[in-house]
Amino acid sequence: MKDSITYTKLPADSAFEKTIDGKQTHLFVLKNKNGMEAAITNYGGRLVALLVPDSAGKMIDVSVGMGNVDDYVKSSERYYGATIGRYGNRIAKGHFTLEGKQYTLATNNAPNSLHGGKKGYQDVVWDAKKINDQTLELTYLSKDMEEGYPGNLKVKVTYSLTDDNGFKCSYEATTDKVTVVNLTNHAYFNLNGEGSGTILDHLVQIKANNYTPVDSTLIPTGKIEPVKGTPFDFTTPVTIGARINDANEQLKNGKGYDHNFVLDKHTLADPIAIVKGDKTGIVMEIYTEEPGMQFYSGNFMHSKNTMKYGDKDYYRSAFAMETQHYPDSPNQPQFPSTVLKPGQTYKTESLYKFKTK
Repeated sequence: MKDSITYTKLPADSAFEKTIDGKQTHLFVLKNKNGMEAAITNYGGRLVALLVPDSAGKMIDVSVGMGNVDDYVKSSERYYGATIGRYGNRIAKGHFTLEGKQYTLATNNAPNSLHGGKKGYQDVVWDAKKINDQTLELTYLSKDMEEGYPGNLKVKVTYSLTDDNGFKCSYEATTDKVTVVNLTNHAYFNLNGEGSGTILDHLVQIKANNYTPVDSTLIPTGKIEPVKGTPFDFTTPVTIGARINDANEQLKNGKGYDHNFVLDKHTLADPIAIVKGDKTGIVMEIYTEEPGMQFYSGNFMHSKNTMKYGDKDYYRSAFAMETQHYPDSPNQPQFPSTVLKPGQTYKTESLYKFKTK
C-alpha cells in the first residue's frame, strides 16, 4: 500500500486477450472530450479502470481492479467491477417461488444464493460492440434455467462516458418466460486512487431515511427501519469510518456496512448518494432509477489478490455502491417487485458522475 496517491495509465489490451468458453475477450477503452477514460473487459462486463481528474487536474484511477484477464479468472473475489446478474445480491436459501412453482439456485454464499449463482454474469464472455469513442454495448443471452432461473433472458448493458464526466450504466432485458431480474454493476471505488490506502476517511451522504436490516446471513428480515439514531444515518455527510466499529448488531452481521438502503423518492435528476475522497477532492455523485442501493465497505477484502498497479486488495481499501432492487425481493412480496414477464422490457439506468471540490 502506497502512502501517496497513484497516478497511472490503463492496462494494455494484450493483457485481456484470451479465449474463454470458446469466445474472445478484450479490453475496450472509452474516452470523453475531457480526457476521462474507462477501461472495460467483456469478460464479466467488468469496469477495469476509470480515470478521472482530481482537484489538481491529474488523472486518478478511482476504480479498483486487476491488470489482466487471468487474474480475474483466478481471483478469490469474483465481483471486481463486474456486471451482476441474473439477480444482484442475495436470495434466501437459494429458493424462490414464481407463479406457484419453486425454483432452486446454487447456494454459493451459504446458506444463500449470491449475485446470480456459481457462474453469474461476472464469469461469462459478453458480446461487445464499441458504438463510438464514448459508448460500449454488451449483450448476453442467459438461457432458460441457467443457474436455475427460468426464461431465455436477452440482456443488453450499455456503458458510456458522458461529456460531464459521468459513467453511465444502462440496462435492458426481455424474457420468454416469467422470471426475476435485478441487474447492477459491482464497481469497487477508491476516490483517492487505487493503492492509496483505506476508504474510511471518505465522506459519504446517502439520501435514504430507511434501510433493510439483515439477519446473520445478510438476508433482509423483511422490515424497513429508520436510519435515524443508528450508524446507518448518512442523511448528512459523515466519514465511512466514523461509526463503522460501533457496537451495533447490524454492523456485526455485515462485518461493517453491507446493507441495502431504501432510497428516498428520487428521479434521475437527483443524486441519491455523494462521496468525497479525502486526499484528491474527487466527488462522486450517484444517480439511479432503482429503489435501493447496497453500500459495501470492503469488509471481505483480505489482501489475497494483486491489483493492476501491484498493490494487494487490502482490507477496506475500496467500497461499492450498487444501485439495485432490494435483496431477496422474490421471497419478500412487500418489497418492490423484480418480476419480468414476456412482452415487458426491463429497463433501468444509473450514473456515477465525477467532479472536484
